[in-house]
Amino acid sequence: MPLSEQEQRLLDEMERHLMRNDADVVSAPSDGRSLSYRNIVYGTILVLLGLGGLIVGVSQQLIVVGVIGFVVMLAGVLLAVTPTRGAGRVRVQPEKPATARQGSSFMDRMNNRWDRRQEGR
Repeated sequence: MPLSEQEQRLLDEMERHLMRNDADVVSAPSDGRSLSYRNIVYGTILVLLGLGGLIVGVSQQLIVVGVIGFVVMLAGVLLAVTPTRGAGRVRVQPEKPATARQGSSFMDRMNNRWDRRQEGR
């Protein structure tokens, strides 16, 4: 069910308020380290190759192949979850808070709207 125009405006206003006041929620990590999609893909490929090697090693009773497969799986997991220094990361700069209408905060206005809506029922 699509949102009404009023609900869409309210949602947009809430999103803007969140972006202004809680920019740390949507910003990149402060130490400059983040996960790389490339490393996640390569790590996943290594895990799958290592799993294949482990299965072949166990099924053929080749301990060395199984151990190598396990080590490759471990290396793939470590590669996938290790954060990298992000030179091209995007930081979200918090905007200055907008002046509140009629001297009230966003939450005060939402509470007033809720109260008016409840009185109308």
